Amino acid sequence: MPSIDLESEQGREEALRRMLTIRKFDTKVGEHFADGEIPGFVHLYVGEEAVGVGACAALEEDDYITSTHRGHGHCIAKGLDPNLMMAEVFGKREGYCNGKGGSMHIADMDANMLGANGIVGAGPPLGAGAALTINQKGEDRVALSFLGDGAVAQGQVHEAVNLASAWDLPLILLVENNQYGEGTPVSDQHNLEKLSDTAGAYDIPGIHVDGMDITAVNEAVAEAREHARNGKGPTFIEADTYRFHGHFEGDEELYRDEDEVEEWRKRDPITDFSERLIDRDELTEEKFEEMQAEIESEIEDAIAYAKDADEPVPEEAYDDMFSANVPDIERFVQQANARTDGGTHGGEF
Repeated sequence: MPSIDLESEQGREEALRRMLTIRKFDTKVGEHFADGEIPGFVHLYVGEEAVGVGACAALEEDDYITSTHRGHGHCIAKGLDPNLMMAEVFGKREGYCNGKGGSMHIADMDANMLGANGIVGAGPPLGAGAALTINQKGEDRVALSFLGDGAVAQGQVHEAVNLASAWDLPLILLVENNQYGEGTPVSDQHNLEKLSDTAGAYDIPGIHVDGMDITAVNEAVAEAREHARNGKGPTFIEADTYRFHGHFEGDEELYRDEDEVEEWRKRDPITDFSERLIDRDELTEEKFEEMQAEIESEIEDAIAYAKDADEPVPEEAYDDMFSANVPDIERFVQQANARTDGGTHGGEF
């Protein structure tokens, strides 16, 4: 069963709730960042909610995802706790990464969310690794990597797609084409009409969908998931979407005009989905307003939780940097010292 069943009325309500939670969460993050309360950079997901929620709704709870620098929406879509997320964004000890990751590096291994990532295109190699693990263990699940249109030009992305294709790994590549790589239009980045045509080079399915339509995204990912579970390998999906804010908060947005932004805002994915539910008599204007008020209150509680949370302590700055049971550090150091001292090679690990 998918984590959210969009075929059911209850599932559609939950999907709308998660889209609204993303919108309220990131809107508040933008406000508090402008007030100087949040360290580092923040990149908001406002406008792209249909992609994250539509995709994660088609996955099962134990499927893996990897994210990007614009990861708040993916985290909420995967079911992460807004309180712990907000604490992480505020750099507090109670956050998902003890305040060491901040906005761009939220991760939760318990939810199989392998991490947002500040490096463009770094998610697909992690996703391919997770898919290889699934393959080797003979498990019945998949990995999905979100990436941006700018990441499609990154070398490690093509290495990951190539390996996943060659080894038929259960990986889904989902490109969020928000029309700009930072300030560069997609048409100036790629000599392709559709980024999903990239799939042809690897002999895997390429799907192009309207990323402002949660149903279209959900159906595409469900199809790709089934393809992967049947041992047929990866799928490359391109979802056309738009970020309503700049590349980062504080971006002057000199590369696009207000008319273009307004045209895309008319296609607001939350407005579109709520109107469809109203037309189906599954939602009323009053209930929609109540839902928005409830979520507004939940996010205010998350802000209060984050502000009251503890600051990280300097003594723990180097904790959690290495897995306790993987690197044989002492042996590595001894062998490195032996080589430096002109001794023997030190043998095999």
